[in-house]
Amino acid sequence: MPFQPHMLIPDSFQFGPSWAAAPNVSRIEAPSPRADAAGYAVAESGPVPAAIGLKRGMLNAAGFSGKVGQTLVLPQAEGPVIVAIGIGTVDALTAATLRDAAAAFARAAKIERHLATDLAAVAAAAGLDAESAASVVIEGVVLARYRYDELKTKPETTPFETLELVDAGGGARGDAAAGTAVAAGIARGLTLARAGMLARDLASAPPAYLTATNFADFALEVGSQVGLQVTVFDKAQLIELGCGGLLGVNAGSVEEPRMIQLRYQPAGESTGHLALVGKGITYDAGGLALKPGNAMHAAMKMDMSGAGAVLAAMTTLAELGCTNTVTGYLMCTDNLPSGSAIALGEVLRMHGGTTVEVKNPDAEGRLVMADAITLAKEEGVDAIVDIATLTGAALAALGTAMAPVFGNDQVIVDQLLAASAATDESLWQFPLERRYRELLNSDVADLSNVGGPHAGAITAALFLAHFVGETPWAHLDICGPMMSDKDNSWRSKGPTGFGARLLAEFALAYRPYPLVE
Repeated sequence: MPFQPHMLIPDSFQFGPSWAAAPNVSRIEAPSPRADAAGYAVAESGPVPAAIGLKRGMLNAAGFSGKVGQTLVLPQAEGPVIVAIGIGTVDALTAATLRDAAAAFARAAKIERHLATDLAAVAAAAGLDAESAASVVIEGVVLARYRYDELKTKPETTPFETLELVDAGGGARGDAAAGTAVAAGIARGLTLARAGMLARDLASAPPAYLTATNFADFALEVGSQVGLQVTVFDKAQLIELGCGGLLGVNAGSVEEPRMIQLRYQPAGESTGHLALVGKGITYDAGGLALKPGNAMHAAMKMDMSGAGAVLAAMTTLAELGCTNTVTGYLMCTDNLPSGSAIALGEVLRMHGGTTVEVKNPDAEGRLVMADAITLAKEEGVDAIVDIATLTGAALAALGTAMAPVFGNDQVIVDQLLAASAATDESLWQFPLERRYRELLNSDVADLSNVGGPHAGAITAALFLAHFVGETPWAHLDICGPMMSDKDNSWRSKGPTGFGARLLAEFALAYRPYPLVE
């Protein structure tokens, strides 16, 4: 049974049923009688589908030109609501714009439970392969309709139950190859959308519900369902391992830390061994460097978004047939102030022996991830990718639409950029500028955990690079796109789940050498 979101079960708390199962998706020749909203693609020029019932001049008079993301809802006396969906110009249609169009349809039909659309068929006719078209339409619709209503006594949203891909692959008349491609796209789209929802679920859960120990219990439950081997390291075991970064950050908490190791092993011969490291700070108050009481502080339950993305991505690997061995490290604790919290100027000894002067206990993510990076390096993996809501500097530099990617190996960075393009989870490569490394020097330890007021995203990456050594590595700083303050295409308001689909795509395509065409 594939993993389903909304399965976090803290003490006396259980997620509700609104997204307990993904919608039923099918390909069909025409909308069935149960469809209560039918969406049809309309380009900026060319013929208008007869099902719309209006000519182009009438659509234009209603303010609808067919641009990507535009919709026009047309109630009918009988039958389903008709929705005109703008797809822009056919020549410029891409997977990303198709996903955006599908999301716009889902939002226009936000109160309907049974949806049908010809978007996948139109996209395939325009040149997109049928599998990709089906997949991205499902991702757009499912992720746009996501809402976290689990703690509301009266949920505000209507879950949808079915999605019909009209005439996809020729519908009932399509050839066998097209039908196979569409079926594969349906399976892929549902799997990737489910991963995005899981990452959002985790980031939405309040801090008291998603503690480090609950995170570990949840990972054990999920792992048993999706073919992952899960090993949980408790505080005593972390002490034995000498994970001074994770233990130091945890020092102010009444909750024990957990390191969660996930292992996916392909059925056949492995094509490579990849490590994914996720920051799992379940609530970041800043420690003794207490954050101000503003909106960003309130969002710090999402500071585990990196770990959430890693776990969510790894739930897809068996279903999507990943041929790489993948090991995930989720470094989980909260970062709270108390009489036992780590003091400014304290020195931690990390796993592997490096000493770090903590000049700012609110720069804690790099401390917990350094332990995991060293463990992954010792395991002899082919490459390491870490993902974290790491620095406000990344947010200041790139805003909320994209994340910087750093790396010591251009092959890895290029493969991540390709996965970014496929998922529309945008990355921009930043320099790993070695001249800034001296900013991390310490008078009393091997290095400091912060490097001064400037180039904060770069110095944070350089800190992690110290522990990576020569292992091929890349770092994603997702502080900016971890959340959206409004509905934006398939990004629903709140946690975005950024990185879950990107890492899944990357893990599927990853090779420890340049691909040769």
